[in-house]
Amino acid sequence: MSFRSPRLIAPLAAVTLTAGFALVFFFAPNDADQGLIQKIFYLHVPLATCALVGFMIAGVQAILHLRTRNPKWDVRSYVSIHISVIFGVAVLLTGAIWARAAWGKWFVWEEPTLVSFLIVFLLYCTYYPLRYAIEDRDRQARYASVFAITAGAFVPLNFMAVRAAESLVHPRTFGTVEGGMPGDMWLTFLVCFAGIALLWVTLVSFELTAKRTSGQLSRLRRALDDGDRAGVAGVAGRIAPSGAGSR
Repeated sequence: MSFRSPRLIAPLAAVTLTAGFALVFFFAPNDADQGLIQKIFYLHVPLATCALVGFMIAGVQAILHLRTRNPKWDVRSYVSIHISVIFGVAVLLTGAIWARAAWGKWFVWEEPTLVSFLIVFLLYCTYYPLRYAIEDRDRQARYASVFAITAGAFVPLNFMAVRAAESLVHPRTFGTVEGGMPGDMWLTFLVCFAGIALLWVTLVSFELTAKRTSGQLSRLRRALDDGDRAGVAGVAGRIAPSGAGSR
């Protein structure tokens, strides 16, 4: 499915998200320990997963930009990071709400999973000042691509390090001794994850479309301005006195 077809992706994302949230409230059981508040898991975890995968996608697109020098890959890398940072904000907000309800604290600094995601999020927040501190467009794109590749490689390394650490508070949903979630919770999670992933693709698609349209308008405006200047110069040449330069 291409990023160039937001009209096709958006309805599918809306239907999938609606189905997922319907399963959350009418099909998936309440958690035995946390009760209703645990259902935020079906939003929080897909958002976090899509944000981290989006950062890695941006790194791959940055590699393609450095290899081909095609500016479209730089734009795609930028947009992937932009949408993933927005998802990261949502992850931190939903995580804080869940933590407050479950643990009585907005954030637990001793928990490696939480702190590692915050570090990744803050790392990518530095992408914007780094990029726009460089005025030359070509250098800006190259430096931004190097950053996206380096940071994108850090994401899976950070994730593996966290998985290897002993969790203090944060649950290991997909790797418990008992086999993880029951089937009805797994189904609900997978539908919600698909909906959030489609939402990420939809937002990326819409932003890329907006940037293409803005670029086309800018090129058209420059062409009209150049045409107007050429037209004025031509008129001035025709009406200038022919003997003006012979005096």
